[in-house]
Amino acid sequence: MDYISEFDIRLEKEMYYAGETLTGQVILQTVENFKLKEKNEGTVPILPRGHHSFPFNFQLPETSLPCSFEAKPCTIRYYVKVTLDIPYASPPQGMKYFTIIGPHIDCMDEQYLKPLVGHDKRQICCLCCKRGIVNLKSSLERSAYCCGESIKFKATIDNQSEENVRLRLKLTQYTEFFIERGVLGLNKEVNHVVLEYRGDAIQPMSRSKFDSSQSLIVPVMPPTLNGVCRLLSIFYVLKVWIEMEKSGDDLHIDFPITIATCPFRIPNSPQQPIIKYDPCCDHVEGGLYIGPEFQLGQVYDGTLGEGESVVLYRPVYVCVKKHEQS
Repeated sequence: MDYISEFDIRLEKEMYYAGETLTGQVILQTVENFKLKEKNEGTVPILPRGHHSFPFNFQLPETSLPCSFEAKPCTIRYYVKVTLDIPYASPPQGMKYFTIIGPHIDCMDEQYLKPLVGHDKRQICCLCCKRGIVNLKSSLERSAYCCGESIKFKATIDNQSEENVRLRLKLTQYTEFFIERGVLGLNKEVNHVVLEYRGDAIQPMSRSKFDSSQSLIVPVMPPTLNGVCRLLSIFYVLKVWIEMEKSGDDLHIDFPITIATCPFRIPNSPQQPIIKYDPCCDHVEGGLYIGPEFQLGQVYDGTLGEGESVVLYRPVYVCVKKHEQS
């Protein structure tokens, strides 16, 4: 409107956890006096021209809230909506989106601290001739990780066959969308490879050990959602297998991986994890899509080349920041 030169919603911070108090203020800069209704007052006061600030706060529910999420089939969005009630005029409205960090999944919960062990072996045969055994033993130190953490995985490969073999790893995101349409509704399932590892060739009649150490870093992506939201479910699986170069046979072991929102902590350690909040990587659900309403299009800044799209809002997720080496 002509007599409002600025209408802004400012929050104390951009991301919140369930149960926290959301605090902010509505900023108005007016160039004329006008009437503005307030629900708590019977009269309609005159708002003088100038700068005005209207603080507000309310507590978010303590229940387990699904995280903010953006995908083509489904979005989970949280926002503050402000309407100016001006008599005899179209009410100006503003919206401010913010991120919910949830649900609460702690890497320190007992169920995630139990090591997982897998074992598989295969006897290689050619017609009636047995050519040796390939043995795979693997272990996962814990099953829950925050983004930015390294997956603690170890494997031992005993190759007693006559061909080269390789260790392969693949962390995959599985997303199920539930659409309420008709009596039974519709489901859509998609999956994306989060990260992948292909080891060096292991020679015949030899053994090899693998320790993930810092090689399997979890990128930024949405946490595990299971039974929290009626619209979608997200889960992750680490697939481990031995690839055999000649016979085409392989050995498979699957480990469920939980992406948490509260990182692993070493008790009584002076060096505790540092948390930051980043947008999702662009090769999994949650990072592949940006709603058109959050993009301003191409912006030309006078330099050569194509302009970059200005993104007004993207959800962020918990990520553990690496400690700098001294």
